[in-house]
Amino acid sequence: MLKNKKLAFIGAGSMAEAMISGILAKKLIQPQQIFVTNRSNKEKLLLLQKQYGVKTFVNDESVLSDIDIIILATKPKDIAETVEKIKQYTTKEHLIISVLAGVSTACISQLLGHEAPIIRTMPNTSAAVGESITAIAPGEFATSAHLELSETLFKAIGEVAIVAEDKLDAITGLSGSGPAYIYYLIEAMEIGAREIGLDDKLAKQLIAQVLIGAAERIKSTDLSSQTLYKQVMSPGGTTEAGFKVLESFQYQEAMVECIKRAAQRSTELGKLYSFIK
Repeated sequence: MLKNKKLAFIGAGSMAEAMISGILAKKLIQPQQIFVTNRSNKEKLLLLQKQYGVKTFVNDESVLSDIDIIILATKPKDIAETVEKIKQYTTKEHLIISVLAGVSTACISQLLGHEAPIIRTMPNTSAAVGESITAIAPGEFATSAHLELSETLFKAIGEVAIVAEDKLDAITGLSGSGPAYIYYLIEAMEIGAREIGLDDKLAKQLIAQVLIGAAERIKSTDLSSQTLYKQVMSPGGTTEAGFKVLESFQYQEAMVECIKRAAQRSTELGKLYSFIK
């Protein structure tokens, strides 16, 4: 499916690198079929070229004329400038894939000025270890074949869920931003471990395995998360004692509001970067 395709990444940040690493590890295509450019960090381009054997280009968007799949991986705020630079080298034969939070396929279509198929996605930073969950939504001109190509690409960095585009802001708030919330929880657990006398190395090992085990448990059962945490607690026990502290600080309410606010911000960004009148 991808054997003879050429890919171009517009943007060379952590998500682009994670995708490149995953795609090459799965041997979906060869390094020389991947092209990468970046707005400012030329050192990063040299690093990617050296580490992965990919091709890089700077201020030569004409390269895109010979590309099959263009992956927009810049910052969302740069979308207008990015598309302005590349649109003359794109046609409706290109597949455009966006990993930009809040930017709709309709917005990108209007900026391009033609009917290229666009797939909007929301991966997360766990892509770096091949454990992302990527939500994929087809735009107006994308076909099932385009969707299948995109699914193949993102399965190289984890799992994939096909969704309607109007769900992507909510998904951004939950799974797109989700790793940061978990790392924040981990930081708190590390501090707690230190304060009860555990060394950092042991604490990291314990916490990591707790999270891995809990994740595998939730994936392997139909039991609710509430049922699972109640299974750990016994009246007057250690877990209940700790749980009461979390409740006193309204931990669950804070997390709910955190996710809702992140989703809302994705919607706000979409309006900010939208050029659809």
